Amino acid sequence: MTTAFITHRDCRQHDMGAHHPECPDRLGAINDRLIAAGLDHYLAFHDAPLAQMEHLLRAHSRSHIELIEASAPDHGIVHIDPDTAMSPGSWNAALRSAGAGILATDLVMQGVAANAFCAVRPPGHHAERSRAMGFCFFNNIAVAALHGIEAWGLSRIAIIDFDVHHGNGTEDIFSGNEKVMMVGTFQHPFYPYSGTENPASNMHNVPLPAGTRGDVFRQAVSDVWLPRLREFAPEMIYISAGFDAHYEDDMASMGLVDSDYDWVTREIKVVAAASAQGRIVSMLEGGYALSALARSVTAHIKVLADL
Repeated sequence: MTTAFITHRDCRQHDMGAHHPECPDRLGAINDRLIAAGLDHYLAFHDAPLAQMEHLLRAHSRSHIELIEASAPDHGIVHIDPDTAMSPGSWNAALRSAGAGILATDLVMQGVAANAFCAVRPPGHHAERSRAMGFCFFNNIAVAALHGIEAWGLSRIAIIDFDVHHGNGTEDIFSGNEKVMMVGTFQHPFYPYSGTENPASNMHNVPLPAGTRGDVFRQAVSDVWLPRLREFAPEMIYISAGFDAHYEDDMASMGLVDSDYDWVTREIKVVAAASAQGRIVSMLEGGYALSALARSVTAHIKVLADL
């Protein structure tokens, strides 16, 4: 079985304005790097479908979904908050991004793909049940994980978030859900200034100070994530794969490098092999330094695809 690579041209039509860091060039940089590295010959490419209302309602309130749809402009750019805006292409892009995780889950659960990476935007892990924020409209990883629960009957799902920002939206949706365990590292104190105040027992957050380098990150993963993941024995692993903790990314102040993403992906694969039949769905979150993003995603995918 191969690694599925899921994306869609609609994801490049979402535009939050000139000089916005969450830009269409992010996907272009990833695609160009995969081709340059020769990985495109080893991946199974799929177009992301449009998520349906029934899928979104598992993670979001109807009022939130309808508000996002109503906010999409016919022309120009409309701001949802100071950081998050919609253009005419944003609605379909958001539906494709959420739909990618649904397709990824189906492909992996059907045994068509060993695992999957979703190269989509807008990202999702800041989107709460009833609130868009932080470049995110729908919580893509939550929609995917809830599809695993509702459509495939999974009862133990692990969500791993190594984005530089805390996945507050994912925590909001799954806090206290006994079928889901979330582990995450993030720079703290830093946007969205959450993740440290009385998290639920199924949330294992590891705040890290600015300037943290790979050795400290790896120790945190080894000491906190891995024992809890092994004990939980997930049937499926979902990854909120943000690459903005890279030292080249000036959106934050962390010091990870390409090899750290290679390493953490290998550790995740060991856990997946032990209890989840190797099943992993990884979805792009942050990462705004284009070269670092493309190299780090390539390192991540090479490990997923055993290349």
